[in-house]
Amino acid sequence: MSERVILIEGLQKTFAFGFWRRKVRAVEELSLEVHEGEIFGFLGPNGAGKTTTIKILMGLCYPTAGRVEVFGRKVPHPEAQARLGFLPENPYFYDYLSGAELLDLAGRLSGLGAAERRARAGRLLERVGLADAAARPLRKYSKGMLQRIGIAQALINDPKLVVLDEPMTGLDPIGRKEIRDLIVALKAEGKTVFFSTHILPDVELVCDRVGIIAKGRLRDVGPLDALLSPRVLEIEVVLEAAAGLDLGPLAPLCRRLRPAAGTTVAQLDGEQVDPFLAQALSLGAHVVSVTPRKENLEDLFMRQTAAPAAEPAARGAA
Repeated sequence: MSERVILIEGLQKTFAFGFWRRKVRAVEELSLEVHEGEIFGFLGPNGAGKTTTIKILMGLCYPTAGRVEVFGRKVPHPEAQARLGFLPENPYFYDYLSGAELLDLAGRLSGLGAAERRARAGRLLERVGLADAAARPLRKYSKGMLQRIGIAQALINDPKLVVLDEPMTGLDPIGRKEIRDLIVALKAEGKTVFFSTHILPDVELVCDRVGIIAKGRLRDVGPLDALLSPRVLEIEVVLEAAAGLDLGPLAPLCRRLRPAAGTTVAQLDGEQVDPFLAQALSLGAHVVSVTPRKENLEDLFMRQTAAPAAEPAARGAA
């Protein structure tokens, strides 16, 4: 089995707010593991406890209870932190620095010598597509460019574990694809990537395993193919009909009937398929396709986050 990079057991974090110090539990009984070389997606709605968990992993705040280790060291530990790269959700960069100057500063903070800093900064600027903007002040960078330079600074120390908090937020489709491709490339180099997000299509494309958190509790964790139900949720039928052909009689036989460009699309339950197809053919419609739809990550996410809190998930090492 591959090396365990992150271990979280029974993590709790409680904050006190206001004059009366009202206590709010942000994370409750969270347990999971992340192993070397995998891409782990940490999913949850806003306010679920993702960022709090990541801040604890980074040593930026302390747990109320529980055990948190990175590379077998209790957090925070200098040896573990030296092997980490981190991009927070809302990073603050000195916006009068250029991209190259930011990477030089990050390299200094990582203890790199001048020659090594220059060499790594040049390679990383090329890698994240910012070589032409290296001398441009950060205040003139777009949102996507700031995300890319943020990832570059997280990689300046050649970390074995890269932690990214909402790296796709605010990016256009091109920017999201660039970040996805970079995450996959990091895995190919043997690095471990732990990132939080609520943009589910990106997770389905790149993650080996996912953990879903809601209201501070871990609802489920594991590989997607193990978490998704094999049950068919609905069946989609696409019909093609001659101009003027009335398909209205089909509406009572399906969940939903909607016209599309040159076709009509119907959503059906399993028991509706046979009578629906028989009626459609009798009306003179042509069946283009019949497609069963199984549970996807969005369905799983909605099912888990909408469910009432239960006992913590017990598949942290799955």
